[in-house]
Amino acid sequence: MQQHAAVMPQKAKVRYGIADQAIAIVSGLSFALAAITVCTIPFTNSISGARDFVVYWATGQQLAHHANPYDPAGMMQIERAAGLSSNSAVAFMRNPPWALPLTLPLGFAGLRLGGFIWAVALMASLLASVYWLWQLYGMPDNKRHWLGAAFAPAIICLLIGQTSLFVLFGYVLFLRLHRTQPFWAGAALWLCMLKPHLFLAIGVVMLAWVLYSKSYKVIAGAAATLAASSLAAWIIDPAAWSQYTEMMRTSGINQEVIPCISVALRQLISPNAVGLQYLPALIGCAWALNYYWRKRRTWDWARDSGPVALASVLVAPYAWITDQALAIPALVDGAIRTRSQFLLIALAAASIAIEAELMNGVMLSSNLYLWTAPAWLAWYLLASKSTSASPQNLDAETIELS
Repeated sequence: MQQHAAVMPQKAKVRYGIADQAIAIVSGLSFALAAITVCTIPFTNSISGARDFVVYWATGQQLAHHANPYDPAGMMQIERAAGLSSNSAVAFMRNPPWALPLTLPLGFAGLRLGGFIWAVALMASLLASVYWLWQLYGMPDNKRHWLGAAFAPAIICLLIGQTSLFVLFGYVLFLRLHRTQPFWAGAALWLCMLKPHLFLAIGVVMLAWVLYSKSYKVIAGAAATLAASSLAAWIIDPAAWSQYTEMMRTSGINQEVIPCISVALRQLISPNAVGLQYLPALIGCAWALNYYWRKRRTWDWARDSGPVALASVLVAPYAWITDQALAIPALVDGAIRTRSQFLLIALAAASIAIEAELMNGVMLSSNLYLWTAPAWLAWYLLASKSTSASPQNLDAETIELS
């Protein structure tokens, strides 16, 4: 009796092209830079003391000793002892006081241990965010989501110890949970409120979406966590809000050179007209609300919110390049869906260019970084015009049957 061999289904094999090689190179270089920094932190004070992390650590030290976390003399003494340059002005944590409970544990850790724990938490936030985005966008076989993990603003954020990666983590948690667990999705927005000025356009859309879809549990979750953290801040430092208000009034933030569109517009037209700095945000909020309203009946946060998030960062009253980590969800979405190899290479090259600027001594306050936020929005719009029908059908040209 003749035996017939079972016909096995042919398995698609991905052939990696030049874009995938660019992604691998960028990811490798970025991860090497981040890993070296994180692994070196426990062995020297100079890294933690010279980074933005020292501000959060000094704030925690003040809180642990029941001192004013916005006191110039006290903060300067701690920051100088930690290794902050004597040429640098005293720095304060500008996050709202409801963020103070986040820094209190640092008051019970040394500079090296605290810096290491902080860096690991930031890295975990970045990697978890990118992994969840990969799941959210269909778990494609390609490795394009790694462009999010290797995104230069996120790597810089990790290197200097900024909180923008916690903000990213909160936003991705919201995207992940808003359908199935709306209360906890709202609770996750507490992390976004660490930097509320980045969420003006997103916030307008979110409020309209809550009212239209009657997703009131999201508001309940956000209100509950904000109330709990505010109560905790009051317990830790009853005078926190008055101290914070005085610090913001005298800190001179309006005179700082920050490479973002809003600040550049004010300095170009009338440096003393602070109100001009909020004009882009007003325009951005109006555009975002109109954009949402046209899509309100079919609105999907994962699919439709990319332009809003990118615009929200672009028009923020002030934003550093590290704050552009919030662009990662939109960029990962665009990278997964685009059919353009050129655009993938361009995004990888942009990260390399930013890291090259930094390594060549270009300060983060330099206007040489002004191009970045507009570039992400332009890139996303181009990528959206060259998308595949679905994440599962990506890169049809690069797949061959074995």
